[in-house]
Amino acid sequence: MSPISDWFRRQPEPPTRERVPVNWEKELEAFEAEARRAPRAFEGTPLNRAGDLCLRAGDHERALGYYGRAIDALLGDGQREAARGVANKIIRVHPEAVRTLCTLTWLDLAAGHEATALMHLRDYVAAAIRVDQEALAADQIHSMATSVPQSEFLAAAADSLDQMGFPDRAAEVREWTKSDGGPAAVRDSDELARVCLDAAVGSNERRAKGA
Repeated sequence: MSPISDWFRRQPEPPTRERVPVNWEKELEAFEAEARRAPRAFEGTPLNRAGDLCLRAGDHERALGYYGRAIDALLGDGQREAARGVANKIIRVHPEAVRTLCTLTWLDLAAGHEATALMHLRDYVAAAIRVDQEALAADQIHSMATSVPQSEFLAAAADSLDQMGFPDRAAEVREWTKSDGGPAAVRDSDELARVCLDAAVGSNERRAKGA
């Protein structure tokens, strides 16, 4: 046996894709029942797993529904990091989910993940423009800029407002970059996290209602 053949023989087997159970619909019903019985703090887990199961089965629409319900439960219990994780799953399945991108940007800001917030802000603006939701997005982004004092985020928010056709708001936000935030900027990190989480909950409620 050649050294190369022997090397390949000794390599571990690649991980196999998890199979969808034959009776996956019954497993889905079990997740639903578990979610109904669970306390609020644990309701999101079976809903998230139900979304994963639907995704593996190729039913993306139902997966998005379960993931959305999981986010509702997690945010309702204040579990912002877990909610961020599920929101990221939605974006992987549906990259143009405008309202989820809004919620995700708020959650990034709540967690202090500025680089990720900037990335999701960019995607949020692009998605909002594609579906003619610039006005709603501008309201949310201006609200973010009102609360967040970081100059890099403020500059990106101003550019976003310009891009969507709101030059007056963009100019206002640019002025805030010169004074480390606007007059209502929240500089205490714990308080900023609370404000952003509350805003994420509000934006998620609009997503859930389709508003």
